[in-house]
Amino acid sequence: MASDRIETKLAAARTKLILDKPFLGALVMRLPMREANPDWCPATATDARKFYYNPDFIDQLSLDETQFMLAHEALHCALSHFARRQHRGKPHWDMACDYAINPLLLEDGLKPPPGSLFLPQFKGMTAEEIYPCLDEKNDQTPLDNHVYDQDNTRGSGSGKAEKKTSSKNQPTETENKGEENDNQQSGSGSASSQPPPLSPDEAETLNIQWQQRLAGAAQQAMQVGKLDGAMARMVDHLLQPQLPWRLLLARYMTAIARDDFSYMRPSRREGDFMLPSLRSNQVELLVALDSSGSIHDHEMAEFLSEINALKGQMRARVTLLACDSAIAEGTPWVYEAWEEFQLPTNITGGGGTRFEPVFEWVTQQGMRPDLLLYFTDAEGVFPRQEPHYPVIWLVKGKQKTPWGQRIQLN
Repeated sequence: MASDRIETKLAAARTKLILDKPFLGALVMRLPMREANPDWCPATATDARKFYYNPDFIDQLSLDETQFMLAHEALHCALSHFARRQHRGKPHWDMACDYAINPLLLEDGLKPPPGSLFLPQFKGMTAEEIYPCLDEKNDQTPLDNHVYDQDNTRGSGSGKAEKKTSSKNQPTETENKGEENDNQQSGSGSASSQPPPLSPDEAETLNIQWQQRLAGAAQQAMQVGKLDGAMARMVDHLLQPQLPWRLLLARYMTAIARDDFSYMRPSRREGDFMLPSLRSNQVELLVALDSSGSIHDHEMAEFLSEINALKGQMRARVTLLACDSAIAEGTPWVYEAWEEFQLPTNITGGGGTRFEPVFEWVTQQGMRPDLLLYFTDAEGVFPRQEPHYPVIWLVKGKQKTPWGQRIQLN
C-alpha cells in the first residue's frame, strides 16, 4: 500500500538521522508523525507537538530530502519559533524562521527539497536578525506550514496552500485531550482537521520542554563527537543564560551613578553635628555609534531612546561620537543632563569599520569617561590595548569582543 511505503520512508529517514546526526535525530524523535489533510498541509507542518505530512509530498521526495523536512520541523520546535514572534507580522516571521533554519541544515550536509527558502546573506543569523532585513514586498512563503501560531490562516502568510480554520473542523476539548495522551507515540493516523493554535500557556510550557530537549540532544551528540560547526555554535548561543540587554545596560549605568553619602564637616552655620548628607556628581558618559552601514537607522534610534530614558534617571552628561573607519564629521555631539538625547540628522559613514579612532580621540581630548558605550556589530579592527576606563560593547550579531563587557542586543 502507498501509505505503508510512505511510513517506511519516514521511518528510514528518521533512523538515518539518529545514526548519522544524533543531535537532529534526538529532536526528530520528539515529534510523533501524523498524516495530514492536503487541504491545510500541502507539504509538511508542525504545531510544536507533532510532525504532519502530506503523503503525496513525501512520496515525491528522496530519502535525503525527507531527512531535511523532518529536521526542519524539529528545529522550528527546538528553537522555540512558536514562542518568539511577539509583535512581528506572521508572514515575514515565518519566512525569517525558515531563512534561519535552512542554512544550518545545509551546512550540516542535508539536502533541501525544491522550494526551500535560502539566501546566503542570512547564514549565521537568527530569525530576529533576519526579520527586519526582509523586503516588505517579498511575498515568498515557506515550504512548510507553521500551525502553532495564534493566527495561522492563509492571510497571515504561513504555508503555500489554502488553510481551513473554521470552527467546524477545530478539534473538541475531548479530541485535544486524546491527542495529548498519544503525544509521545509515533501515530500514523490521519489528521483531517488543522490543529488549533497554541494558547499562551501551552506555548510557554512547550517552550520550556523544547529547551530541555535541545540541551539533552546536544549533550548526547557531544558525547559521541557528532556536534560541531554552525549547529554547535547555535546550541551554545541558545543555551547560554541571557538577560534582556536593556536590563543589563540599566544595571551598568545605575552602578556608575555616583550618588553617595558624604561625611565631610558641615559649615558652622549648620551646627556641630556631623550627619551624613547625599552628594550627587554628574556622570560622564561617552556613546560611540558604528556608522559603517551595517547598523540601521531604526536600530540606532531604539538604542538612543534607551540611553535617553536611562539618562533621565541620573545626572549624566553624554558625549556622542559616530565612527566607521574614521570619526564622522561634526562630532562630537554633547548633551547636558537636562537635554534630550537625539540622533543627529547629519551622521556620515557607510565605509569599513575600525574602532581605534574613537579611543584615540578620547586620549587626544584628555578625557576619562565614567563609561564608554559602543553600539556595533563588532566586525572591525579593535585596539590592541584595553583602556583604563570601563567599556561596554552593545553588539548586534554574534561577533566576539577581545575585551570589555559585551552585551548581546538581539
